[in-house]
Amino acid sequence: MPSYRINRINEDIQRELSALLRTVKDPRISSRMLSVVRVDTSNDLSYCKVYLSALDQGVEKDIRRGLKSAAGYLRRELSRALDLRHTPELHFILDNSIDEGARIIRMMNDLEEKEHDRDGE
Repeated sequence: MPSYRINRINEDIQRELSALLRTVKDPRISSRMLSVVRVDTSNDLSYCKVYLSALDQGVEKDIRRGLKSAAGYLRRELSRALDLRHTPELHFILDNSIDEGARIIRMMNDLEEKEHDRDGE
C-alpha cells in the first residue's frame, strides 16, 4: 500500500479521534484535556498507535484505564465515520512531548533573563 494512502488514513483517524474524544462519557476522559498528537497505522491497517497528550500528567493511570475501556466505542464510531474495509485496533500511548517542550522553553527563558540581568549590572 503506498505511503501517501497510509498518511492520509493517519490524518483522517487523527481528525476523527480528536472529535470523538469529546463525546466519551467516561469521567476519566471527559474531565481531562486530551489532544491527539500523532497517529501511526500499520501497513495492513490492523493496528493503530494513537499518541495523546494530557494537560494533567498526574492522573496518567486513570486516563489509560479510561481510554482502554472506551477503545471499543471509539473504534466503532471511527468505523462509521471513515470508509475503511478494516478499522484498526486502537492502542493509546500517552506522550509528554508537549510538556517537555514547554519545560525547555521555560529553561531558555530563565537563561535569557539571567543573561539580561548580568549584562544590565
